Amino acid sequence: MTPSYSPPPLAPHEQSDAEAVKRWRKAVRAALGGARMAIDDAEHARASSAIHDRLASTLADVAGIVVSLYWPHRREFDPRPLAELLWRRGATCALPVVAVPKTPLVFRAWHADSFLEAGAYGIPVPVATAEVAPDIVLAPLTGFDTLGYRLGYGTGYFDRTLAALGNRPISMGVGFEVARLDSIHPQPHDVPLDFIVTERGMQRTRAGGRLASGEAKDERRIHVGDEV
Repeated sequence: MTPSYSPPPLAPHEQSDAEAVKRWRKAVRAALGGARMAIDDAEHARASSAIHDRLASTLADVAGIVVSLYWPHRREFDPRPLAELLWRRGATCALPVVAVPKTPLVFRAWHADSFLEAGAYGIPVPVATAEVAPDIVLAPLTGFDTLGYRLGYGTGYFDRTLAALGNRPISMGVGFEVARLDSIHPQPHDVPLDFIVTERGMQRTRAGGRLASGEAKDERRIHVGDEV
């Protein structure tokens, strides 16, 4: 069974205190990372298969568009088999790269034969491939809430990047149900995701789905199907 985690409550007066929220997130982030590492192998494989199948169905019409994936870290869902499927369907895949510390990520094209080297935090990134602008971005989840706010590793790269892009790409958070929280207590710098995908299915979030201008995002290339 997937291990459960209930975070300690954040008192009402602390929810408006940025430093208190930061301390709470640090503790919750560590606990959720440990919970993910503790998922047993059989459950991890079953949940990963369910996520793969959902994403494969969702990303069916991707010829000619750019999909940014990620390299799995610390037992995150592994999207590399999905990349092989997307290449066959005519998509350009990409991986995010920390080009300059504390600035928005850049996205480099990732091909089946791309040479990779260790980038920031030792995570492999493509070398000498073109920078591309993603139409769809998949982001791993340490934690998430139903509004669509994501708890990452605390570096702020993903939120910084979506803000710089005007929240243009369709964003999908990908992770396991153990990462679900009632709230991550979003702060002004947090940018909501458009969809959450876990082993339970796909959820359109309540806070996402809009451009920075307020216009609805174009989701014609996304097969949403039945949501949970």
